[in-house]
Amino acid sequence: MSNIVRPYGDTTGDGMVQMSFTLPVKHDKRAEGAAAQLASKMGMDPAMVVHAQQMGDSHTFFVVYGKVSHLVNLEDVNVVERDYPLLGAKEVNAIVKERLGRKLVVVGACIGTDAHTVGIDAILNIKGFAGEKGLEYYRELRVLNLGAQVAVPDLVNRAVDEEADAVLVSQVVTQRDAHLHNTRELSAAFREALPPEKRPLLIIGGPRFDETMADELGVDRIFSRGTTPADVASYITHKLITSKELVA
Repeated sequence: MSNIVRPYGDTTGDGMVQMSFTLPVKHDKRAEGAAAQLASKMGMDPAMVVHAQQMGDSHTFFVVYGKVSHLVNLEDVNVVERDYPLLGAKEVNAIVKERLGRKLVVVGACIGTDAHTVGIDAILNIKGFAGEKGLEYYRELRVLNLGAQVAVPDLVNRAVDEEADAVLVSQVVTQRDAHLHNTRELSAAFREALPPEKRPLLIIGGPRFDETMADELGVDRIFSRGTTPADVASYITHKLITSKELVA
């Protein structure tokens, strides 16, 4: 199979794509023309406005369909692959109990002004996500979910008090790159509070994060959309226990 791919719309390799955006203009013919012109400047030719819906008094949402000539070489795609085995709850519990000899402590929160707990709850709450139980279900993990709008200093202090092995932070609010600013503040606060050997794993999650930015943001791992509790539990177990055993 070729590593060179192009978009598929109506027929294989036809280069047809669909995109949506909002312009700060009222919906009229000129607005639709502006949307088509923008799509054309982005490399879509021809560009067809297939949907337009006014939003409020002065904005319009558009869906544009058209053809692009761009190709993608799969060999040039840079992503973060899972580099650890995916474990079930029983396997995680067994490894933690036998090799760590105590409960593994996980502290989670949404920081800053972020009040969207759906992400952190999906990973931590026993109800879980996508048919998987959350980390509260793992009997060898002690999980503290601090909820929403937690100030970074408060999270650091609680993690220190609880001697957390891992800190999980969910960030859904992304206006003006708030998720990036908050994450940098978080990593800086932990660097200031604890020496490297005593810092917990810093794990960030959210739909708008680029998983390749972990080093840049000063965290250990970034999880994006589609992450399940097993992904996170397996990573923590690997990073804190099994990978260290291999090195030793």
